[in-house]
Amino acid sequence: MTVDAPPRGLVLLVEDEPAIADLVRLYLTRDGFGVHLERDGSAGLAAARRLRPVACVLDIALPGLTGTEVCRRLREAGDWTPVIFLTARDDEVDRVVGLELGADDYVTKPFSPRELVARVRAVLRRSAGTPEPTGLPRVVGSVALDPTRRTVTAAGAPVQLTSTEFDLLAYLMARPGRVFTREELLAGVWGYAAHAGTRTVDVHVAQVRAKLGAAGVIRTHRGVGYAADG
Repeated sequence: MTVDAPPRGLVLLVEDEPAIADLVRLYLTRDGFGVHLERDGSAGLAAARRLRPVACVLDIALPGLTGTEVCRRLREAGDWTPVIFLTARDDEVDRVVGLELGADDYVTKPFSPRELVARVRAVLRRSAGTPEPTGLPRVVGSVALDPTRRTVTAAGAPVQLTSTEFDLLAYLMARPGRVFTREELLAGVWGYAAHAGTRTVDVHVAQVRAKLGAAGVIRTHRGVGYAADG
């Protein structure tokens, strides 16, 4: 079901549990989004390619293609539409990190539909890519980041990051050496209250590290948080 001319754009929802799908669709529609619903991964992938939604909300455990496989195929085709995963348990998130799929966020079931809508809005704000006022390039170690062009290189080689991954790295590199707690990063990058949970910070740090490889500049300060340190 698709809502015509939604003011906030069209969200693709791929979820095979009717109760969850209906609830998510209701809340997204109330917030001004159009919603196109598919119930299996293959149909979801085809819809993503055909409809060009502003964001995709994908259940991980889908019939046919899994949500992770849908995301992987989109990224391989150069489609960086923001993706939020719905997952039944936290250990599935580790699989997402291991595959370096480039998801922007995830929500663990059971979840508040209001929180999911807030996260959709947040990833869309980040994907808009509004340049920072200073726009000055940043260099830490062998990693260079240009906030205006939203580009990153590691040892001279370009690195493809999602909008969330870019904003996390930019936030840390703007204050090299400063250690940020997970709560500070959650508020500064995601715009969430601390009660939303900080596991997503660890997930995205792992994703950025994997993409930067040997040139990684994000250091873990045990018991405190993370810092960009050359």
